[in-house]
Amino acid sequence: MPVTVRKIELWNAVVDNQPGALAAVLEPLAAAGADLEIVMGTAIPGAAGKASVGVFPVKGRKVLAAARAAGLAPASSMPALLVTGDNRAGLGGRMSESIAAAGIDIGVAVAQVVGGHFSALFGFASAADANKAAALLKKAANATAKATPAPKAKAAPAAGKKAKAAVTRRGQGAAARRR
Repeated sequence: MPVTVRKIELWNAVVDNQPGALAAVLEPLAAAGADLEIVMGTAIPGAAGKASVGVFPVKGRKVLAAARAAGLAPASSMPALLVTGDNRAGLGGRMSESIAAAGIDIGVAVAQVVGGHFSALFGFASAADANKAAALLKKAANATAKATPAPKAKAAPAAGKKAKAAVTRRGQGAAARRR
């Protein structure tokens, strides 16, 4: 899977940092049929008792209305990029180093790997920074791809005849003991 870098529009709400706050934002979106790729929630440092909830994508008439009703609004003050592709050792380090070397401050970064594929969200202070970072992220990801082979998927070990027979005998033995 090639690395893709795309601009996204995060939606954000500032909520009271208390149990159920995230659910209160997400429930109306779910009821409206939202299919979210990103859900983030974090306490806001320095803002006692406040938390930030971010989601993507918000699209469709019903979902837009539900998002607004839940207190969400486009996070226009933080242009964001979503980077996805095959995971490689050192990829996160190379991407963040390339942005730092260009003097660009990362406002938010969240990444994860699932099944050998990575997804990373980067938020920036300006659209100009996001545009510059997009090219840098793609270049860093491609450099990592050339330097590090993709991890191979691990196949489940095949059970041989002896292993199958042992399972069958154990199962029969247990059944026989219950009788």
